[in-house]
Amino acid sequence: MLDAQVEAETVLEVNNIEVIYNHVILVLKGVSLKVPKGGITALLGGNGAGKTTTLKAISGLLASERGEVTKGSILYHGANVTEKDPAELVKAGVVQVMEGRHCFEHLTVEENLMTGAYTRTDGKGAVNADLEMVYNYFPRLRERRKSQAGYTSGGEQQMTAIGRALMSRPETILLDEPSMGLAPQLVEQIFGIVKSVNENEGVTFLLAEQNTNVALRFAHYGYILESGRVVMDGPAAELRENPDVKEFYLGMSDEGRKSFRDVRSYRRRKRWLS
Repeated sequence: MLDAQVEAETVLEVNNIEVIYNHVILVLKGVSLKVPKGGITALLGGNGAGKTTTLKAISGLLASERGEVTKGSILYHGANVTEKDPAELVKAGVVQVMEGRHCFEHLTVEENLMTGAYTRTDGKGAVNADLEMVYNYFPRLRERRKSQAGYTSGGEQQMTAIGRALMSRPETILLDEPSMGLAPQLVEQIFGIVKSVNENEGVTFLLAEQNTNVALRFAHYGYILESGRVVMDGPAAELRENPDVKEFYLGMSDEGRKSFRDVRSYRRRKRWLS
């Protein structure tokens, strides 16, 4: 397990990027982060903080939404990939699992999984071996393999989306809001599987997540975004114990439990951006 970000080679580096939508709306304002090879890095923050935009900037999906990186650079293994399209990044080993799961509803679960292998050229045997690997991580998908994906549960669709990404043999998975809309027990199960895949297969994860409590228990390092800026970062264990993170994102303070909505925004910004 990675106990510190500096212990491993940096596989992905985002350097001071700005993102603008429709040529006028500034969404990211100088975001920088590093993702170590073989680690789980969490991108945290509330709704609208810029987490999904950061992932789409990395994976090349901004153009489909009239967005563009106007400043800064994105490096993968030291090579500039800022202008790469999503297909090129998939071939380079970077796959994004979109927020909201996005399965092919009219295909079966197994057909969905197999679409993840369409770029591979290493033969049917290797693909079938990886399909078996996915079923070992997600036994529920083995049971539902012949079911139409549109008729499976939200948790099963999230498992299918992650399994489909694994079928492409990725080096790095960008995982967007894996807990969204799922029951707490399922959230724990899916994060546990992400941890197992990370440890057993060596897959690097950068995950965007509003559920700070769960994410910081499974991640090695975290970045907190607010209004398109990184306002804090550090090893996950340290962030869990940080008083500001406890109060504003984990719902705890020295006085006891506190609702995030009860805290004035200017207090957060003054403390973190001063």
